Amino acid sequence: MSKVYEIERKFLVEFPDVDKLDVRKRIGITQTYLVNGEGNSQRRVRRLDENGEISYTYTEKVFLTPVTREENERSISQDDYLRLLREAKTDVRPVEKVRYAFNYHDQLFELDTYPFSDSLAIMELEMESPDQLIDFPDNVRVLKDVSADKRYSNAALASAGSFPADKIGENS
Repeated sequence: MSKVYEIERKFLVEFPDVDKLDVRKRIGITQTYLVNGEGNSQRRVRRLDENGEISYTYTEKVFLTPVTREENERSISQDDYLRLLREAKTDVRPVEKVRYAFNYHDQLFELDTYPFSDSLAIMELEMESPDQLIDFPDNVRVLKDVSADKRYSNAALASAGSFPADKIGENS
């Protein structure tokens, strides 16, 4: 399993016109949370569909700060995926989303779109350091930084089936 320290910022954005982004990948993701390990950790499995090619991953994350985490991730077989699904948390729905990975000024952004909203999305950027300056794409309207707001975690969004009520620019 590869161990990586990840520094990531997360932003609530208006759903942009993806045709105007320099999209490198479009991946359908089903993310299922598993009964947690120890302490401030999280376990999950993913089913990834990239142009009809299906793959599976297992991930363990330890949250160090709101934007920094230790991540251990590895590819798994379909049999391992199905076996691990038996350890799924029963209080959290699986997350269904489409991820668009795109480049902008030598930065790789990931835009996650969810079936419950056609006006809002989450955009993430992995960074070299927590104080790195971010050059946002011109055609993406950033509403707010939600890196430290647990209500915008994938698990929380899946459980709620919507964005939090304090969202900007969308009713309901």
